[in-house]
Amino acid sequence: MTTAPASTYTNLYNFQKSFFETGKTRSYTFRKEQLLRLRQAVKQYEDGITEALHKDLHKPATETYVTEIGFVYEEIKYVLKHLKSWMKPRKVSTPLVAQPASSKVYHDPLGLTFIIAPWNYPFQLLIAPLVGAIAGGNCAVLKPSEETPHTAQVIEDMVKEFFPEEYLAVVQGNGAEVVPELMDNFRFDHVFFTGSVPVGKIIMAAAAKHLTPVTLELGGKSPCIVDETANLKVAAKRIAWGKFLNAGQTCVAPDYVLVHTSVKEEFTRLVGEAIKSFYGEDAAKSPDYPRMVNEKRYKAVAKFINPEHVVLGGQTDEQDKYIAPTILDRITFDDPVMQEEIFGPVLPILTFEKLTEVPQLVGLHPYPLALYLFTSSKENEKYILNNIRFGAGCINDTVIHLSNPSIPFGGIGTSGFGSYHGKYSFDTFTHAKGILKTTTVVDVPLRYPPYGDKGKYVKMVMK
Repeated sequence: MTTAPASTYTNLYNFQKSFFETGKTRSYTFRKEQLLRLRQAVKQYEDGITEALHKDLHKPATETYVTEIGFVYEEIKYVLKHLKSWMKPRKVSTPLVAQPASSKVYHDPLGLTFIIAPWNYPFQLLIAPLVGAIAGGNCAVLKPSEETPHTAQVIEDMVKEFFPEEYLAVVQGNGAEVVPELMDNFRFDHVFFTGSVPVGKIIMAAAAKHLTPVTLELGGKSPCIVDETANLKVAAKRIAWGKFLNAGQTCVAPDYVLVHTSVKEEFTRLVGEAIKSFYGEDAAKSPDYPRMVNEKRYKAVAKFINPEHVVLGGQTDEQDKYIAPTILDRITFDDPVMQEEIFGPVLPILTFEKLTEVPQLVGLHPYPLALYLFTSSKENEKYILNNIRFGAGCINDTVIHLSNPSIPFGGIGTSGFGSYHGKYSFDTFTHAKGILKTTTVVDVPLRYPPYGDKGKYVKMVMK
């Protein structure tokens, strides 16, 4: 579906509303069938998705599979395994004052959902939330990023072939026009947005008009902390992998490193070795190294490369939208590269002398979406986890926490709010409805006036 006037969106909205109100999306059988259908759709379009992502971002096939396609398969598999148990009403305790009674929590579908995806992982970050929307028993309108047009078109073709529009539909066009038009004119039951902080604020403001609940998955400057007890060789490889994956265009990419001053020189050398082992002496010739998505993003990141601070890399090619994997040294928190999220293949390395300095240094920026700590010390691990607020993260690794559907993924503060993956996606896309059921065989008179001296008995029950 291409950009269209409000009347077309009106028809789409009404079609989905009518379909949802038939109740067809509610059953376990229907939800399971749609998840299996989605898996089949991805399988059928796997080659097209891979080709589209290479055209849009120069992503290598293996990286595409791991971070986009395979990620979705894993999410679907996990949800299919657990969906029936998640859907069952959950019995909970009932206080003495409400007895005789029983209490349960039911999870109801929300209704019409709107999922808005970014350009950096344009397939996974649209389809993974969709898995949650389907599992929750909802209809969905999907907005892929116009900045990755080949991937957006493949998604539209896939959804159109496998699903009726009244259940799942794709809308295309300039997000700055399409999204406000939809959110201003129609009340969705939930909006799920992944993207930048400035656009997240716009989404939240638009949702407020209809009191629509939102999930915002945003970003921030996610730190890597490397203490003097860390396995430096492993830390260097895993940080380099997480940073230069997708050419640094990852919302949870390590934004900068805080390394203990005593191991800084060796660590920096090892990161350089890791980069060369991944991409060779010239990453521009590597089939495994992506490009910046467009000229705008290229310029936004290239401006951070000050030759005076470059330890490794620094080469750029505007025509090819290429920025080499780059390490910056002798950086302070006052430098331009430390004033905003980098979102590209530039890694500043800063130092600390005492671990107690780290929370204050990280706190110079808003709460990050992710944090990565490399240490062999249980004491240091406990200190960092207890003294820094962040969305999620890893100990002795980077980025890989997104692959575990058993743990929530989401931000805190300006890095976003709400979470998803696995059961957390199901919870996000359903309403937890509490029901207390009492018997009519016994009717305790304690609650009714006249109260007289009943107060003393009430106090005995409600201590």
